[in-house]
Amino acid sequence: MPYRLDMSMMLVLHDALRREVERVARVAAKTGDDPRRILAAAAGWELFKKFLRVHHTTEDDVLWPAMRGAVTADGLALLDAMEDEHAAIDPLLDAVDAALVDREHGAGRLAGLVDALATGLHGHLRHEESDGLALIDATLGQEEWSRFGQTHRGRIGDDLTTYLPWLLDGRTPRVAAALLGNLPPAVREAYRDDWRPAYDRLTLY
Repeated sequence: MPYRLDMSMMLVLHDALRREVERVARVAAKTGDDPRRILAAAAGWELFKKFLRVHHTTEDDVLWPAMRGAVTADGLALLDAMEDEHAAIDPLLDAVDAALVDREHGAGRLAGLVDALATGLHGHLRHEESDGLALIDATLGQEEWSRFGQTHRGRIGDDLTTYLPWLLDGRTPRVAAALLGNLPPAVREAYRDDWRPAYDRLTLY
């Protein structure tokens, strides 16, 4: 649906989170090697955790509070649901990490935990896209929306050099060009010359 606010970065990030949790699920389902050993050493798992946590905490700290004084009771219920879904998803990251180092029971727990993580994340992203984005668009002004984006970028911090190529991993040239086109020329050049090549050299899983 068309939005008044620019939701392109939010939607690209959601797609990146879907991509990564599916990659993690494929590793957890491996039978020929110990998936715990693979994930414990995987740059991809670390990046996924870091960027998901930044996204959820910035929504909880900045986005939802900015909306609470301006929405109806139904809107408040939706914001409560968004926070509850975060609260159910985020501890699963720690539970997966605990399974990775649990020599006695971790192997038996890992697949179920990753399945719960994937199911919860997919459901949350669908919910946010079907209902949450429309509420954001109807509630926030451009200044408040920009503040959320700036805070999110600030929390990414020095990891921007990895975040941007991670975000665009697997995206079509058209989507990548559209997103990069909104960035300063110096950032686009750094992405092309340094950040993307360094990302491509990572062993993600």
